[in-house]
Amino acid sequence: MSKVTIIGATGNVGMFAAYAISADPHVHEIQLYGREGREALLKGIAQDFIDSFAARGTNIRITWTTSFKDAAGSDIVVIAAGTPRGPGQDRLDLALGNARIVAPMAKTIGTVAPDTKIIMVTNPVDVMTCVALKYSGLKPNQVFGLGTHLDSMRLKSLIATYFKVHVSEVHTRIIGEHGDSMVPLWSATTIGGIKISNLPAFAHLPVQDFIQSVKSSGEEIIKNKGSTVYGPGEAIASLVKTVLGDENRILTVSSYVKSEVHGIGGVCIGVPARINRNGAYPVTIRIDESEVIAYRESVEKIRATTHQIIAKLENENEPGAPKKPKRAQPGKSTL
Repeated sequence: MSKVTIIGATGNVGMFAAYAISADPHVHEIQLYGREGREALLKGIAQDFIDSFAARGTNIRITWTTSFKDAAGSDIVVIAAGTPRGPGQDRLDLALGNARIVAPMAKTIGTVAPDTKIIMVTNPVDVMTCVALKYSGLKPNQVFGLGTHLDSMRLKSLIATYFKVHVSEVHTRIIGEHGDSMVPLWSATTIGGIKISNLPAFAHLPVQDFIQSVKSSGEEIIKNKGSTVYGPGEAIASLVKTVLGDENRILTVSSYVKSEVHGIGGVCIGVPARINRNGAYPVTIRIDESEVIAYRESVEKIRATTHQIIAKLENENEPGAPKKPKRAQPGKSTL
């Protein structure tokens, strides 16, 4: 039985993710973390969950804290805290501010819970996964992000609707940045085990419309209802279940890649990874040349931003450098 800590549990995504995770039979404790001053809200959320579990017949312990040190003993730490993305704002616009929040969190978690797995949700998720990996001191397999897992599910749903098939019959992936430079792998997309390009209807598939829909999905939801909640919350819960169940499923997450995709790597970015109790392990794949070109561009974009953000963090941490505020803002979804 396992303990899962949710950092940013007073935010919409963190709160619903905690509720979705509570359905996992491998979990015996969910710890809700919020910043100081949120004690009453955390207490209220915990009590509400307890009432829900009583009605549902779920036997899970709910605790809450305002100290990162209480993450000790956690099998998984989900980081969903940070400044939210607003309408019209790019995920990369959030990078430095959220890095200032994530870095000290990761450092403490790496010290008090050296055997944990960190699942990064805070945007820009690829950059924040690299920040968490660097400052936690954990192994690359122990730190991975939600990445393009949700994007892949969004594309999967669109394809299933178009071909009028059950969503479970569609297997597809989006790799690269969780953002504008994401790369759909049509070469690895199948319906009922049949390569999608072998289906005559594929010739009429509105490919560009689908990709634009995936790219703008989070923005549209934020514009219409204020934040994304259920999609990312369930996606987070599915990753937690895959880890704790030691399922060895291949999911597309933001993970540190060396050379698994055509020798292109050295950064945290969305790739297919085998996920089990020990964490995430990128899978070596070969894709079409056009996809390789797009993936390389996406990697270079994330690499440049990551290097820039980490350099600024290190400069700020030098003796005599002015200190920046690091308070975590749970806020709305940034996905």
